[in-house]
Amino acid sequence: MVRFKQVAEIMKIMKNPEQVRNIGTLAHVDHGKTTTSDSLLMGAGMLSPKVAGKALALDYVEIEQLRQMTVKAANVSLYHEWRGKPYVINLVDTPGHVDFTGHVTRSLRMMDGGIVVVDAVEGIMTQTETVVRQALQEYVRPLLYINKVDRLIKELRLEPREIQQRFVEIVKEFNGLIELYADKEFKDKWKVDFRKGQVAFGSALHRWGMTIPIAAEKGVKFDYIIDAYQRGNHEELAKEFPLYVALLDMVVEHIPNPKEAQRYRIPKLWHGDLNSEIGKAMLEADPEGPTVVAISKINIDPHAGHVATGRVFSGTVRSGEELYLLNAKSVQRVLQVSLYMGPYREKVDYVTAGNIVALLGLDKARAGETAVDVKYKDQMVPFERLSYITEPVVTVAIEPKNSSDLPKLIDALRKLAIEDPTLKVYINEETGEYLLSGVGTLHLEITLWELKQRTGLDIVVSPPIVRYRETVRQRGQVFEGKSPNKHNKLYFYVEPLNEETLKLLQEGKIYPDQDWRERAKILREEAGWDTDEARNIWDIDENLNIIVNKTVGVQHLREVKDTIIQGFRWTMQAGPLAQEPVRGVKVVLQDATLHEDPAHRGPAQIMPATKNSIMASFLSAKPTLLEPILKIEVKVPATHLSGVLNVITRHRGKVLGMEEKGMMMRVFGEIPVSESFNLADELREATQGKAFFAYEFSRWAPVPSSMLEQVIMEIRERKGLPKRLPRIEDFVGL
Repeated sequence: MVRFKQVAEIMKIMKNPEQVRNIGTLAHVDHGKTTTSDSLLMGAGMLSPKVAGKALALDYVEIEQLRQMTVKAANVSLYHEWRGKPYVINLVDTPGHVDFTGHVTRSLRMMDGGIVVVDAVEGIMTQTETVVRQALQEYVRPLLYINKVDRLIKELRLEPREIQQRFVEIVKEFNGLIELYADKEFKDKWKVDFRKGQVAFGSALHRWGMTIPIAAEKGVKFDYIIDAYQRGNHEELAKEFPLYVALLDMVVEHIPNPKEAQRYRIPKLWHGDLNSEIGKAMLEADPEGPTVVAISKINIDPHAGHVATGRVFSGTVRSGEELYLLNAKSVQRVLQVSLYMGPYREKVDYVTAGNIVALLGLDKARAGETAVDVKYKDQMVPFERLSYITEPVVTVAIEPKNSSDLPKLIDALRKLAIEDPTLKVYINEETGEYLLSGVGTLHLEITLWELKQRTGLDIVVSPPIVRYRETVRQRGQVFEGKSPNKHNKLYFYVEPLNEETLKLLQEGKIYPDQDWRERAKILREEAGWDTDEARNIWDIDENLNIIVNKTVGVQHLREVKDTIIQGFRWTMQAGPLAQEPVRGVKVVLQDATLHEDPAHRGPAQIMPATKNSIMASFLSAKPTLLEPILKIEVKVPATHLSGVLNVITRHRGKVLGMEEKGMMMRVFGEIPVSESFNLADELREATQGKAFFAYEFSRWAPVPSSMLEQVIMEIRERKGLPKRLPRIEDFVGL
């Protein structure tokens, strides 16, 4: 009964943006986000106090319950009263493990604020820094909750003064991240202050929490909390100082409402005309304005089909309404509008601006889609593209035990790739293998578990392998690529993109459908491009390669432009060294001679000519392989430091820095993904299990020249390719 009462209450007040808050829980893995969310659900009457903290209610995917880890982002709308006034708090629980940061990226688009959960013992970890950086990039305001205070009391047996000192250290480090990553206007404004109640502390497991203003109001000192634990009376703390009250009060008071937040978030996330009707409506979160929904997540429900989850930035989305999808360039009708209540979707008639919504009927939508009222389809521009900080770099080959089950497997893979854009499915045309690439081994493990659950198939899986990238280190020569019928000639050369351009591409500031004037301005000012060259960019692919047209006066070029782009994309999928994807290369069309008869310049002629010319130039440009590198952070007692350093250096890693904090050492380093598969076991063994460590994708780096040929040959052998390095004459006659 409570659930439906909740929905009725929420529907009454969500029309007023000032009474709405959109938040998420963000943290390093195992710091207690989902347990914290359980306390919030309990406070809203959606969970029994007996199971809160143990239920992991937002971990509604079965493997999340089994692994005690969040892998998908879940949503719920909560009802909360503060100072006698009701509020709707739309809560998103996000994963903390590095392999699932793609889910965090998509969830942040829906939030205006985040509760960053930090383990009181472990403190700020690598992934804490990552989620804070991600939040600040999306203009999401972070607040701090120091969790697991019971560990300081029971495990470390700290005195009140030492506990307070520990809090001060964590807050100082947290504010250091805001100083480092926030935009200038928020650096000071968003730093957290104990005295203002912007930092909460407590134990999500034991369901108590407070802020300094709450403690002052109730006259409580740390001695009281320590005494409660010594007497085994922490349940009294949960009654006197419920965690959900401390956190939700902090959220209502310090997280901006959608109307406030959209005034500064819209100019950051949307590059359209802010003075247009749509621009003004989004700045004001106007429920009467044109309907605009930024879709952040797609789930495929076995019964309902595609469920698109997103933030309504303007207008009111209703069942039966037709929306235009800007990326898909398609009109689709909304069949159902729902609010999320944990694993449940509650059907409602409409959802207004400033709220999070679940929609059925938008089958062509993908994460990052912009949906708008059909009447405004020609006036709307898309939201800034979602920029993922991780890349799929670990791959497994999969096949069903019974070949007759292949269509079922392919269909399930296609659906999983729609739900998770950081998952990539490739088909190796030569070997017939189906390759599944994920951010890390855990990402793949969870995906394969889900695949088996959905299909019920016996699936054969290869050991994990690392996917490399191919690139060039200098400008290549111009080579002539002839079409098979010898009637068309294309002349290309390649060169590496400069670091500034790669950064713009990675951050999503440069993208394929962008207005050329905006793109040229950014490339000219920030990456040193010539305006004419920037204007003549034909395409940008997903691996950050660019094709530029530098020809002048070539007849029939417009008619074959799309085919040349197709040929460029086809070529970039598999470089000449080891048929790994190409990355960070500028491909320049210098000249062309095309047959006047369209019958002689079809795709079967133009695409091979494109590929051969590009490949030959690639081989003349000092080609190399790039390998994915992880940034690693280890916290370890000083007595076990040498064990950590030995493990890192043994795995071709580099130690970039160290700092001492009390009895603990913090080691920062880098390690290739190919060397990381047994890292956890080796670190545990080398430190007797006393090391806390975390890693995240850092960058692509050239394979050391001493290993390059060996790595290329190993990949070629694995793929069944000829055991010799390709030559320029393999692609063009010299």
